[in-house]
Amino acid sequence: MMNHFFQNDIKLENERVLLVPFSLEYKESLKKIVFDEAIWRYMGLSIRTEDELDEYINSTLQEKIEGKAYPFIMIDKESESVIGSTRFGNINFHNKRLEIGWTWYGTKFQGTGLNKACKYELLNYVFEQMQFNRVQFSADIDNYRSQKAILKLGAKQEGIFRSNYIDQFGNKRDDVYFSIITDEWLDTKKKFFSEFQFV
Repeated sequence: MMNHFFQNDIKLENERVLLVPFSLEYKESLKKIVFDEAIWRYMGLSIRTEDELDEYINSTLQEKIEGKAYPFIMIDKESESVIGSTRFGNINFHNKRLEIGWTWYGTKFQGTGLNKACKYELLNYVFEQMQFNRVQFSADIDNYRSQKAILKLGAKQEGIFRSNYIDQFGNKRDDVYFSIITDEWLDTKKKFFSEFQFV
């Protein structure tokens, strides 16, 4: 199951967004939006130069090769613009759980509803195609914008993981964790994602 999964050409789509496997061919599109310090404040890394972008692209692709994550490029269908990246990570096939995260958007695409459109496709795939039991999300304890966005997906806050990651300046940071489980998915879909269900 695991090896087959990472070889899949997963493409997810609704009226607003298209998610495609992360690849080097999107480098020029990423360059248009990636060099913005505001994006990386709570991400544990910073991309300020083309060399740092190359390192990010290479490490992202390597994680897929090693079976650690399945990364996506996100595209706004209206403008046909690359808007950012997200991924499935911390994937546990035996226990049927994973994390949706490592998500970032170009500044002008934040707060536009595109995040919700992307998250619907990812969640629907995990619960209805992969038949997984749990999806988790995390956000830096001070990243209130991301925490609010996660709650708008119908996720439930679970707790704080102390010293969960080291930021770009070498500081220990706490994360807030949230989840949606398969028993909740149908109700969550109806309540929070009704605009996407008949696309």
